[in-house]
Amino acid sequence: MASALLSDDIEELARRAVEENLAASRRVALAESCTGGLVTAALTEIPGSSKVLDRGFVTYSNEAKFELLGVSNEIIETFGAVSIACVWAMAQGALERSQADVAVAISGVAGPDGGSDLKPVGTVVFARVVRGETGDPEGELRNFGNVGRAEVRRQATLCALELLLP
Repeated sequence: MASALLSDDIEELARRAVEENLAASRRVALAESCTGGLVTAALTEIPGSSKVLDRGFVTYSNEAKFELLGVSNEIIETFGAVSIACVWAMAQGALERSQADVAVAISGVAGPDGGSDLKPVGTVVFARVVRGETGDPEGELRNFGNVGRAEVRRQATLCALELLLP
């Protein structure tokens, strides 16, 4: 019987995220699309995560991004769901709809289908918003390459957990 649900690297980074946010008295929220809740699941593998994790939103469809996080249809129509503008709005929506101090959002093209010339398979965008900070939220675009759906999601989960570190 497996002792851990997730790989060692994900579990170790999730442990750091829980411990360091606990030490900083920070609560976190996630807004996940292509990772489908993997980041939230990774955090909940760690004992004591209930003191850190406020909530996770799995907003796989554009409708869910709009209904649960308040992402405007204009952002999705203009920039697409896999865009810095969309994940900024997702992170902001997660922060506004939670008791968290920091929110991280993830959206991407895990493959094997759905890629385009502008956003090939393996393209994932991230944003982090911290309550009370002024200015633009932090955003990042990564291209993990067409390395397979599971590996894109694994790499995206690791990147999002890093963004949760204080």
